[in-house]
Amino acid sequence: ILSPAIYGEAPSNILIYGKSGTGKTAICRHVINELEKACNGRSRAIYVNCEITNTSYRVLQKICGALGENIPFTGWPTDKVYSALLSGIKKVNGSIVIALDEIDRFVRKDGDKLLYALTRINNELENARVSIIGISNDLRFTENLDARVKSTLSEEVVIFKPYTAKQLEDILYERAKIAFMENVLDEYVIPLCAAYAAKEHGDARKALDLLRVSGEIAVRQNTSRVEEKHVKLAKERIEKDSIVEVVKSLPLHAKIVLYALARHQEKRDKFVTTGNVYAVYRTLCAGIGLESLTQRRVSDLISELELLGIIKANIVNRGRYGRTREIKIEGDYKLIKDMLSYEIKPKSLESY
Repeated sequence: ILSPAIYGEAPSNILIYGKSGTGKTAICRHVINELEKACNGRSRAIYVNCEITNTSYRVLQKICGALGENIPFTGWPTDKVYSALLSGIKKVNGSIVIALDEIDRFVRKDGDKLLYALTRINNELENARVSIIGISNDLRFTENLDARVKSTLSEEVVIFKPYTAKQLEDILYERAKIAFMENVLDEYVIPLCAAYAAKEHGDARKALDLLRVSGEIAVRQNTSRVEEKHVKLAKERIEKDSIVEVVKSLPLHAKIVLYALARHQEKRDKFVTTGNVYAVYRTLCAGIGLESLTQRRVSDLISELELLGIIKANIVNRGRYGRTREIKIEGDYKLIKDMLSYEIKPKSLESY
């Protein structure tokens, strides 16, 4: 897609989607760096992590800095920064590829005005051309974009699928050559790590964490080899640690929704519906003196929890009763309930 830049033409804008740990960032950075080399100075590649650089001003500052325009950390009006951006771009006699990683986080926080400006900037240029690469793990983030931004930004879409077990094995074998002494891994350790990761998320980072923690556990147990039992212990530890970290970072209402789901799942059914969760959520809010959100907003929070991988929600057709969403917590719902009970202290649900 980017190859037209080699011949002085403007590549299409690209949206790259995929779950965490599927290689989006690594491959994008590698390709744009190779593009710069192939163009012999006729193309510039700029990478911005929008999780860190998460406002329009700071994104513009980062891009301008890469183009040799010094912008102060704060203080300049937007039109002055935009003029500096144009000045920097016009110095490049070729293509400029701007990769915006975690673009959905930036848009949720700061809106799409900057994206609109960047996708229209070529109208003000003669020799230079700008192409945008957006990287996201949220397939729905474009839904709330201005229609003009959406149509221009989504010229090309690339989907990074989760890694298969075989692909994860290949990755782990390569890393294990560097990380471990020879012949200390039982033959089934890497296949088991890859199988666990492929089954749950296809995330290479998670597979690598699993192998690393397995080795750490074996060291602490003072054994000479890493065995299957160490992988199983590592899986339990990582799952617990990741749940704890994610749940701690949630906003209060999301925690209450999650607690309501855990409570309902423990007392009632394996799967519960949005209506079931909302009823318990409202009771919880009343019990701690907090104004409850609407059911629509709670439904949005459930979708966000699903995106984080904490819960799983399936749409089920119940015939003449219509469609409903059946929800369950992925992992240890008792751990989640115990964690949140200290913070929420739901006296009103003691008899629930």
